[in-house]
Amino acid sequence: MSAFTRLLRDNANYRYTWLGQVVSEVGDHFNNIAVFSLVMATTGSGKLVSGVLLARGLAILAGGPIAGVLLDRLDRRQMMLYSDVFRAVVAISFSFSLVYPSIGLVYLLTFLLFFASPFFTSGRASILPSIASKEELHTANSLTQTTQWTALAAGTMLGGASVMRYGYQWAFVFNAISFLFSAACISRLSRSEGFRAQHESLTEDHTLQPCRDYVEGLRYIRSVPLLLGITGLAVGWATGGGAAQVLFTLFGERVFDRGPAGIGQIWGVAAVGLLTGGAIAHRLGPRLSYDAYKWTVTVVYVIHGITYTLFSQMQDYWAALLFIGVSRAAVAISSVLNMTQLLRHVADQYRGRVFSTMETASWATMMLSMSACGWASDYYSPRDIGFVSGVLSALTAIPWSIAILSGKLPEPAREGIDPDDVEVHGEPNV
Repeated sequence: MSAFTRLLRDNANYRYTWLGQVVSEVGDHFNNIAVFSLVMATTGSGKLVSGVLLARGLAILAGGPIAGVLLDRLDRRQMMLYSDVFRAVVAISFSFSLVYPSIGLVYLLTFLLFFASPFFTSGRASILPSIASKEELHTANSLTQTTQWTALAAGTMLGGASVMRYGYQWAFVFNAISFLFSAACISRLSRSEGFRAQHESLTEDHTLQPCRDYVEGLRYIRSVPLLLGITGLAVGWATGGGAAQVLFTLFGERVFDRGPAGIGQIWGVAAVGLLTGGAIAHRLGPRLSYDAYKWTVTVVYVIHGITYTLFSQMQDYWAALLFIGVSRAAVAISSVLNMTQLLRHVADQYRGRVFSTMETASWATMMLSMSACGWASDYYSPRDIGFVSGVLSALTAIPWSIAILSGKLPEPAREGIDPDDVEVHGEPNV
């Protein structure tokens, strides 16, 4: 029996969290396909489609800091529940855009939907060390991220087929139902200690002060070099990752002239690459010492950048698909390994702020990258933009490597769970 199967069988809290994740994230991609298709069908403007992406980014920039503070002060399970219910209401409200067509309404609903997102996603990351045992933590992290990428592949394909066959309304209804299903799953979570952050309470001496609390979280990240370094990696990836959201469409439609099928194939191969990288990281992680982990991240970032640039320059379509698959596999390896380190080393009372801050920083950079890509696409070819994006991602490995060589990335105290419980055994294996 695989480690994933045992985890789902034996850990009820994780099983409920995972079931909610599967359904809600597939529902998210139904919404994605429906919204992008609706905007393109009603306006015919690619720039207005990019506006949907910018509305998402602005929402996460606004919601992330608030979510981080509240998740570190209030009951995280309750915050996740509120997020699901709120998003269900917003998701079904997209139906009004079919009766009263308005790009402004679509932007508003998109903003509200993604404003509530960090309350759930950062909350889920924050409770993971609380619901997974010492033996399960790495497996739980790997399965959570692998599920995200599986949902991407399945959700986009099923969402596209659903919209084609049943129309936009069904996609919006399914998305709303998926959030309610997730809420039902999260409501089943149970833990004797509850789901509040340790050592944090709202008392007369320690009242909720959002600005002060958020700045305190930023100071905590800055005080731990590893956390600052991983945040830098997320930003570095986003310099090219944001452009990819636009480039995959441009390559499928313009460069290879394969229409919607080409777009779907590029995204599908990217998803397969992410799943492959997640599986590699799941096996590799427990065998790596802390030093080996750091150098592994350097190697995979270089591989990611090189293969991304090769993808952008390939004349042969199938060779391009191969390189984008390898590029996404490298991204997945780094993502899983970095998240495992965060789960081990971030103190419980700061998890909400750490995860939401990293998500906010990544999305802020992605917004700039998407905007720059959209502007540049009027003046430069997708191949040139893709090459620059790949180089930017590869350069991320340089400051990380310098920090390693200068001794500025020491292993911090293991505060995520009992330090003795998460010791990684075995020789370095890069």
